[in-house]
Formats: sequence, structure tokens, C-alpha cells
Amino acid sequence: MNKTVRFGVSLNEELLNKFDNFITERAYPNRSEAIRDLIRENLVKKEWAKGKEVAGAITLVYDHHRRDLVNKLTDIQHDFHDLIVSSQHIHLDEDNCLEIIAVKGSPKKIEQLAHKMRSTKGVKHGSLTPATTGKGLV
Repeated sequence: MNKTVRFGVSLNEELLNKFDNFITERAYPNRSEAIRDLIRENLVKKEWAKGKEVAGAITLVYDHHRRDLVNKLTDIQHDFHDLIVSSQHIHLDEDNCLEIIAVKGSPKKIEQLAHKMRSTKGVKHGSLTPATTGKGLV
């Protein structure tokens, strides 16, 4: 079990006020939880930069009526099958679909997959949300 350690932080008043506003906007219960979350966010960025095994989600919005688009996106996913953990296809309306693809592997390969899918003609919006496998975080 990890031991909780208390420490003090000195900030100028203006920065502290901005931090407190951030805490309120994000509905953190206290400063400690906000600080923990910010530290973890930076550790995840570091994992991605170091090339460690990471996880993430690719989201796409596209018109499924677009000729051959669904087949192209499926082919791309098969080319990167070793990264894809799961995918979910959601019908937003009669024309638009949302696809969420959970990925795990090398950051570089995940970014290649995301760029390839996002840049496919007919994709209206695409994003990559970096995450962690959780192995290195407390």
C-alpha cells in the first residue's frame, strides 16, 4: 500500500485563484485531487513521448453513404489489427456514424493509424485521445 505524503506548495495569489477556478470548473472535490490528476496527465504524456506501450481511443465521424468509405476504414483497421482492442459503431442519424476504436500498443503506430483513418476522404472528424495502460501510474 502506498503511503500518502503531505507537502506544501507556494504560489502567487493570482495563480492560486486561477487554479481554484480550474478546480471549480472541473468539479474537483479539492486541490489535492486536481494536483494528482494534473501529475498523472503529464505522466501519460511522458509515456507517449518515451514510446512505452500505451492505450487510447480513436473517434471518427463520417457519412456512411460515402462510396467505399466504410470498406476503406475497415481495410485500414485490418492493416493495424495488432493495435485494435475493440471498436464500436454508432448510428448518429440516417447519414452519420460515430466509430470509437480502442487501441493499445506503440504510440508511433497508434498515431499512424489515427492519421491514416482521419485523413481518409469522407471522414468528417477524427481525433485521437491518448491514455495509458495504467501500469506505471499510481
